[in-house]
Amino acid sequence: MSDVAARAGVSHQTVSRVINGHRNVAPQTRERVERAIRELGYRPNPAARALVTGSTRTIGFVTVTINQYGPAQTLVGLEQAARNAGYSLSVTVLDEATAEAMREAVDRFVGQSVDAVVALATYDDAAEALHLIDVPLPLVTVQSGGAVEEPAVGVDQVTGARLATRHLLDLGHRTVHHVTGPADSQEARDRIAGWRAELCASGAPVPPYLRGDWTPSSGYAAGKELAARVRAGEEVTAVFLANDQMALGLLAAFHEEGLDAPRDVSVVGFDDLPEAPYFTPPLTTVRQDFAELGRRGVRLVLARLRGEELHLDPVPPTLLVRGSTGPVPARALPAGV
Repeated sequence: MSDVAARAGVSHQTVSRVINGHRNVAPQTRERVERAIRELGYRPNPAARALVTGSTRTIGFVTVTINQYGPAQTLVGLEQAARNAGYSLSVTVLDEATAEAMREAVDRFVGQSVDAVVALATYDDAAEALHLIDVPLPLVTVQSGGAVEEPAVGVDQVTGARLATRHLLDLGHRTVHHVTGPADSQEARDRIAGWRAELCASGAPVPPYLRGDWTPSSGYAAGKELAARVRAGEEVTAVFLANDQMALGLLAAFHEEGLDAPRDVSVVGFDDLPEAPYFTPPLTTVRQDFAELGRRGVRLVLARLRGEELHLDPVPPTLLVRGSTGPVPARALPAGV
């Protein structure tokens, strides 16, 4: 910094003001300092800055897995929002969703002197561990499955599931079958709750759900089972799946079994994968705004760093209607309709 000051013919303090974005620097002076920075290849020393300010400008992020679309996009949204706020994101991905693993990850971040920790804890063991952790810095939970504890942010999963179910009922389907996610996932349970609540509110029958695990293979297995029920004469005309990847597997199974969506069975997914518009047929799905989730997560972190209480509403989901849903098939209509 002293070399930059000498090259630009200004004081050390003026260089510091330019680097930190202060407005009380004359435009010509700012231009000289910035030119000297470019010519000398100067980069601020984060370690030295941290010693002076007491802040590393780093947020720790811990998650159990990012091999599914939702957690991966949550990470992307948080990183973009943190960068826009002048922070970097340090990431730890756990191999398993245990309380011990979550506690160790948070302790490592504390040892690295991060300013705050954000945890994606949609699985029960990890979420329970966070309730027991006492750390000397802000600890924020980002749950795509819906935030019920503070400080936390999340997407309104219950409303998303209700939107999907309502859409199918409005098309004339007497009921909606559901393929859910893992039993230890809060996201999966919230989507079950929304699906069931909308059926009950409409007076529609609530069929037993099929258990999946977020993977296309589990959706494929569910598709085979539902196709067998259709062949046996059971009324299966609409299916809501808890994510798009399982919907992809189900559509593949239906194709093999000679069932067409939406001619025979309407299908709705959840998440809005980038590939969803290019499924055969294009998939009707519920979109989660992961960028907004990231922005709200970082807003909550910054508020906690300032010592402020901030309570944010869940991020609203959006239903995207495409070609995989349609009216109830003629074979399922009562006589005379």
